Amino acid sequence: CLMLYFFSRGKLGRYPPWPGKIVNPPKDLKKPRGKKCFFVKFFGTEDHAWIKVEQLKPYHPHKEEMIKINKGKRFQQAVDAVEEFLRKTKGKDQASSHNSTEEKNRRNSSEERGKQSAGEEKRKASLSEGKVKKGTGEGKKRVSSISSERGSKSPLKRAQDQSPRKRGRPPKDEKDLTIPESSTVKRVMTGTVAGFKWPPSVSEPVKDSDPHFHHFLLSQTEKPAVCYQAITKKLKVCEEETGSTSIQAADSTAVNGSITPTDKKIGFLGLGLMGSGIVSNLLKMGHTVTVWNRTAEKCDLFIQEGARLGRTPAEVVSTCDITFACVSDPKAAKDLVLGPSGVLQGIRPGKCYVDMSTVDADTVTELAQVIVSRGGRFLEAPVSGNQQLSNDGMLVILAAGDRGLYEDCSSCFQAMGKTSFFLGEVGNAAKMMLIVNMVQGSFMATIAEGLTLAQVTGHSQQTLLDILNQGQLASIFLDQKCQNILQGNFKPDFYLKYIQKDLRLAIALGDSVNHPTPMAAAANEVYKRAKALDQSDNDMSAVYRAYIH
Repeated sequence: CLMLYFFSRGKLGRYPPWPGKIVNPPKDLKKPRGKKCFFVKFFGTEDHAWIKVEQLKPYHPHKEEMIKINKGKRFQQAVDAVEEFLRKTKGKDQASSHNSTEEKNRRNSSEERGKQSAGEEKRKASLSEGKVKKGTGEGKKRVSSISSERGSKSPLKRAQDQSPRKRGRPPKDEKDLTIPESSTVKRVMTGTVAGFKWPPSVSEPVKDSDPHFHHFLLSQTEKPAVCYQAITKKLKVCEEETGSTSIQAADSTAVNGSITPTDKKIGFLGLGLMGSGIVSNLLKMGHTVTVWNRTAEKCDLFIQEGARLGRTPAEVVSTCDITFACVSDPKAAKDLVLGPSGVLQGIRPGKCYVDMSTVDADTVTELAQVIVSRGGRFLEAPVSGNQQLSNDGMLVILAAGDRGLYEDCSSCFQAMGKTSFFLGEVGNAAKMMLIVNMVQGSFMATIAEGLTLAQVTGHSQQTLLDILNQGQLASIFLDQKCQNILQGNFKPDFYLKYIQKDLRLAIALGDSVNHPTPMAAAANEVYKRAKALDQSDNDMSAVYRAYIH
């Protein structure tokens, strides 16, 4: 019997519900002390958390109500995932029911054969007893003893004891085999849960791939009741020989890792492709976030998910302890800080500002100076990744500047990324980020060039991709971008105009130190042609169109 419930974590109006299912925690992962709780995996993510027992509500009576309250796209996708899971489980149940019917038929047939065998045995015993009666008194005693022994059992039982086990019958040691009930479920059943009742079928084994799995819907509390367990991202701090520091994923199970959201108030400015995913993950991991965006409508979804709204960048900075910003280019980064009602107007001693934009070292150094001059603390933290990695919380963060602020941002960086590097003084992260994107942009242009060359020489582009995917160049990036081109789907995951901007800045960085960048320069020209073909707002893979026009 499949059981589906709501997890209710406090006031539903504060954060949206989120569907999840109870799973067994890793063996070495300790449960929070003094709390009766479940270990939950959330649908649509790889995140896990300990959730209190009393935060359970039946799923079906509350499903429609929760869907009406929470209209976010990601929430709906998660609910759809639950429904799909239920459909698949129902299919398994039906198959299991069919198998059970067949098994029952086999058992009935076996019992019929047993009855026939028992009747034959009884007839033989009767004949044997008649013969023995004609024998000696000693024989009578022996037969009497045997008859008494047989008389204590039914003919069917005797047949079962004396005949070999029939095909389809379970062995004796398997007859009463049942799936052990989860100790977590037992605790819920015995605990006091206001307004909640387990259905009578709770003691029955759950027909699922794991008997301890149950299915619930989660909604977040105003303040997280427990520490979030990032099962895919156990993070640790390690020192490198270069002197840089990284917070990076140690393994895929994160048995001892946890994300405890900082109690500091977080602000976030800029809800573009990257910023949107970052804010969603900050909220999901329990951070208190205030958002602002130049186009205010983009804030609505995050308000529904529990964020607060800031009217201006200055207001966000003045009301928050740490404010992050992620905007498009150097001009936007400067305007955000130095413009009317900008960040600088909200800076007071102790206020923290983290710029996650990909800009040049000169720009970020200028911003750091004006922030620090007002008594603020500054960190640059550009991110490597794309929209999908941002949504998945798997970005790579390159940080430089205030080391103490970097450490204060630890829970935020863990929520948004899989790895975070500290690279020293302000400007270092900007330079490294431009180099990374220079390599990525040049590689993308080369992929497009190879696909078009294959086509004009009479070869299949799909075959080229298949060959590349079997070689040393195989990667998620290669496969995804080639698929974009083959399908003609250039929906932006990383805007073409931004990778061209990064190539331009990387070339300028090379010029500043008299270092040649001919490959980047050639790639930059191809992207400029693609922009002239009106591809700026498409994905970077649309550089392909520069080769076919």
